[in-house]
Amino acid sequence: MINSDIAPTVVVAELTKMFQERCAVDNISFSIRGGECLGFLGPNGAGKTTTIKMLLGLMTKSSGTITLLGMHIPEQLREAKQLIGVVPQADSLDPDLTVQENLLTYAAFYNIPRRIASAKADELLQFFALTNRKDEVIERLSGGQRRRLLLARALINNPKLLILDEPTVGLDPQSRQLIWQHLEMLQEQGMTMLLTSHYLDEVERLSDRVLILDHGTIVTEGIPQQLIKELVGVDVFEVEGGQSELDTLEEAFQKCNATTERVNDRLYAYTQEDCSRLEALLANSRKWLRRPANLEDLFIQLTGRSLRES
Repeated sequence: MINSDIAPTVVVAELTKMFQERCAVDNISFSIRGGECLGFLGPNGAGKTTTIKMLLGLMTKSSGTITLLGMHIPEQLREAKQLIGVVPQADSLDPDLTVQENLLTYAAFYNIPRRIASAKADELLQFFALTNRKDEVIERLSGGQRRRLLLARALINNPKLLILDEPTVGLDPQSRQLIWQHLEMLQEQGMTMLLTSHYLDEVERLSDRVLILDHGTIVTEGIPQQLIKELVGVDVFEVEGGQSELDTLEEAFQKCNATTERVNDRLYAYTQEDCSRLEALLANSRKWLRRPANLEDLFIQLTGRSLRES
């Protein structure tokens, strides 16, 4: 639940990071309101990780300002970190400790009294359905249980801002769904989140707003469904076929208020109106489908289809 009556939780203004002659983050500005989940997206090398590292004080900015929870970074980093939870992409749990010990040890970093930490750990273990595994060592947990424990650990200090870096990476669909449900419950409780993920269905489901970076600059930001409708369309037709067939179909779709894209033997038509009448032309096509436009379509259109090196 977004709280528009209080100051933004995150304010980034004219943030820049240079690595010698290379500009990794180029004068970007954005904010995150209280209770909002911002989907922070971009291809490899776009500047996402560099930006997050600067927010967390792990990398020095070249210029610009960062304010988290009203505190200036890096000047007030120590105070700000007390109110931030981070779920890293890499599994950083201590394999030599039990589930419960991982939480209590982490709580000690925040100087949380043992009695309070124990009560909070019990609450989180119950919330993430890990109570019956609290005395297990980490190596006996499944991938989904480990990701849930990383989320629990990030919440041990009652953070006001939760930074999620690929929170469901490598998980099966059932585990992803379970973590989504828990994140949605945290949203209902007013948690502010910064989410970065390559699972765009995850971002579309959880984010109130998305920001897409490319080559260190912001290429668009806004409410996902509004951006999809404005910049992509309503429906997407995907058709496989020969060159002459696709030439004919491309001309037909362009007459139906659609933009088209050709990739090898595949035609993509992004429609701005109901073009279902053209389905009759697809009867003899090798393979085709019609589906609603989504965030992945938006991402591809703005950042391209080619692979990037990190």
